[in-house]
Amino acid sequence: MSKEYVDRPIGVFDSGQGGLTVLSRLVDLMPNEDYVFYGDSANAPYGVKSKEEVYQLAKRVVDELIDKHQVKAVMIACNTATSAAADRLRREYSLPIIGIEPAVKPAAEENPGRQVVAMATPLTLEQDKFNQLVAECAEPGQVVKVPAPKLVELIEKGQTDSPAIYQYLEELLAPYVGKAAGVVLGCTHFPFAKQAIQEILGPQAKVYDGAIGAAAEVKRQLASQDELNASSQPGQILFENSAPAGADLSKRLYALYRQKQ
Repeated sequence: MSKEYVDRPIGVFDSGQGGLTVLSRLVDLMPNEDYVFYGDSANAPYGVKSKEEVYQLAKRVVDELIDKHQVKAVMIACNTATSAAADRLRREYSLPIIGIEPAVKPAAEENPGRQVVAMATPLTLEQDKFNQLVAECAEPGQVVKVPAPKLVELIEKGQTDSPAIYQYLEELLAPYVGKAAGVVLGCTHFPFAKQAIQEILGPQAKVYDGAIGAAAEVKRQLASQDELNASSQPGQILFENSAPAGADLSKRLYALYRQKQ
């Protein structure tokens, strides 16, 4: 593989700011790579749209990442876009397109006979892909689906531990307090509220996030094609967003998330 190609950035995109949590994992794993993070905040949230709408939005972003930035791979850092569009996009493009899925399998396997809460957007939870994952990996009735669309909206406003976040989560999670053995963060926005979620559910509830596995898969696919950047210098991150001032918010939230990790 030519050095020019290897030096190309990795594209990372989300319906808004949530994918920054996946970007952070990618930087941990491959700090010498360059990244372009695109947040489609003007069209957020994806999780209340139709599957076709999400596909069209995702395709537009992928086209921009390829045409404008010549990315060598695309990380769909959005559970909703992964479930609604990833398979179709992979058939249409030749570069690696990696998605993210809720960490249902480890949550179910590590908590046999105990309740697991799966928090995600309504669209993610109703997709066949998610329900098949639950059927294959969990015991009947073990996983409780909890749609949390308002949490996405609050985080898109830059709120990660505000009183509004706590009030919303306390009402949403009240039936599972002290009962859930694990909670699956099935939306990349939700790790921003990880502390609040864990405080509300209680110390017995382990948090499961699919970002670590997704980042590892990006590295695996690039390595298999000999496309990893061998530079010893830290890479650069370019933040772009479809909403006015969205890129500035991305920079601020990313820095905040890195500090909290």
